Amino acid sequence: QVQLVESGGGLVQPGGSLRLSCAASGFTFSSYAMGWYRQAPGKERELVGITSVGGATTYSDSVKGRFTISRDNAENTVFLQMISLKPEDTAVYYCNAAYLSGLRYLPAFGSWGQGTQVTVSS
Repeated sequence: QVQLVESGGGLVQPGGSLRLSCAASGFTFSSYAMGWYRQAPGKERELVGITSVGGATTYSDSVKGRFTISRDNAENTVFLQMISLKPEDTAVYYCNAAYLSGLRYLPAFGSWGQGTQVTVSS
């Protein structure tokens, strides 16, 4: 059974930093690309960035240069380091495995974790 447990969110001032973690189980972690996603109130869930099986990363334009994804295959964990946070980064953040469909990465599993809330506000 796939389990994804996100943690590390919180309230931070604009310009601040947070590091999110996602512990994964129930699948062969090292064989999957892993993605971070976020959903702001009233908006659809969006892809923030991907780390490939080999550790290469891609990011949405809105977070490029500020967010960094990394993975620890030994611990089945993926991380999202966020700096220079902005109020528009406020959202619930989720992780999921991902697969490449054409030119897009799509979530691999239908079940999601509970997410972790990130609130950027002064």
